[in-house]
Amino acid sequence: MNVTALLFASAIAFVPLDDRPVTRQLPQMLGQIAGVQVLEPPRALLGNYLTFGKPDAIAGWLNSGPASRAGAFVLSTDMLAYGGLVASRVPGTTYADAYFRLRELAQLRSAHPRAWTGAFGTIMRLAPTGIPPIGPAANFFAPYPQWQYLQNYANLHDPPLPSEEPSARNLRATIAPGVLQAYLGTRLRNYQVDRLAVGYVRSGAVDRLVLGQDDAGAVGLHVRDVRALQQAVRDDGVQDRVSIEPGADELGMALVSRALAQEAHWTPQVRVEYSRVGGWGYRDPLEFAPISVAIDALVGLCGGARNDASPDVVLYVRVPYDTPAEDAAFEAQMRSDENAGVSIALADLSFLSGGYDRQAAFAERLLADGTAGRLDAYSSWNTNANTAGTAIAEAVAAGAGRRLGSYDALAHKTFTFNRLVDDYAFHDYVRPQLNDLLSAHGVQDHTYLLPPDAALASEYNRAALWNRAAAILPQLYPGYHIAAMNVTLPWNRTFETEIDVALAAGVSR
Repeated sequence: MNVTALLFASAIAFVPLDDRPVTRQLPQMLGQIAGVQVLEPPRALLGNYLTFGKPDAIAGWLNSGPASRAGAFVLSTDMLAYGGLVASRVPGTTYADAYFRLRELAQLRSAHPRAWTGAFGTIMRLAPTGIPPIGPAANFFAPYPQWQYLQNYANLHDPPLPSEEPSARNLRATIAPGVLQAYLGTRLRNYQVDRLAVGYVRSGAVDRLVLGQDDAGAVGLHVRDVRALQQAVRDDGVQDRVSIEPGADELGMALVSRALAQEAHWTPQVRVEYSRVGGWGYRDPLEFAPISVAIDALVGLCGGARNDASPDVVLYVRVPYDTPAEDAAFEAQMRSDENAGVSIALADLSFLSGGYDRQAAFAERLLADGTAGRLDAYSSWNTNANTAGTAIAEAVAAGAGRRLGSYDALAHKTFTFNRLVDDYAFHDYVRPQLNDLLSAHGVQDHTYLLPPDAALASEYNRAALWNRAAAILPQLYPGYHIAAMNVTLPWNRTFETEIDVALAAGVSR
């Protein structure tokens, strides 16, 4: 590891969107791949699901200890302003509170005039956080069925089409008194905070800002917000430093990978290969643009540029509804590039077609013939942007580490193994089993589990994932074993799992 990398290892201070693995754990692991430390606030300050983070304490963390000596910052404006993603979707934090908290961006610039600062925020999604009216969640904002009514209302055209007006009137009458007004007020507050963040780019406090449209398609109340923010970016003349893109969870990873690439003085050149002709036009129902728009934006956000002629990285994108012949040709092309020594990242979007079995079969095919073990990145879960952003960020982190001379091959293997155990084993196999188990015990809503149900699901998840992980590793990386692994359901729901694993060379005996 060279001296430059060691100096930079204490220089990335990262404030995540929340404490989920995809937003907290994976950005840290990207730094480990590159041999660069990514500092984060203590987990207790980040909150957990319906318990919000502590923005004021996080500001204190940024100004003390190792973080205060950072040379680069990657910051979630949602965490700094509200206490995280879920907190951003509910009333409570006033605009005045958010305004004063985001002044920390200007303070950091004053204290660290030479530091690079990247910030990421979200444009509020259409649905509030969906939870059942049980236990402590019963007192949360808009529990079921209210969140469903709000989501249905927000998904109408703005203003409603004549054909939608009867539904709009019915929903306005059905939503509990004051709830719709509170929801609309929250949307307005968030727009104003996002507009404030754009202003910090204009003033020079922030070098790069991305606003991600969280889970929303082409129609709904968010369209007005997106258009107004796009106009604000143009009015402020910061189009080269602010982007508005589909997605949310991947944005922290993308900016961390960008910071790593910048430290390596490298602009990753990326070619994109789709699994079938016209695959670029596939659109996730939860995104407002085709996948090609999201991918091109993410390449740029990660510090790269599209280059089909002389790429450093080739992103392979498997879209839904491929035929067996298309899958075979797609894999053959990947293997050809791998044999030529090209860095390959795979983003498998096929689960969006409801084809869990088909996605699992493709992953198993890659594991069986050794293709998976030679990938520089793998991702196959959540929205198009989440999946593609994770894959691009991992490949960029690896490339940056190699150029810095601080690349950690074991950390890279650990990241890819983590993704296969999570994206493939958990979501394709274990998560459906968890949902069936809970349903059999009379628990139909799996978005918020009371302690007895959470304990049942967590125990089953831990045992099932251990077994699957132990089967995956010999195929992925022969000659390595699991030295330690902790598996949890971090938000006491079945939507995500957290896998904290340590790999070691040698076969376990």
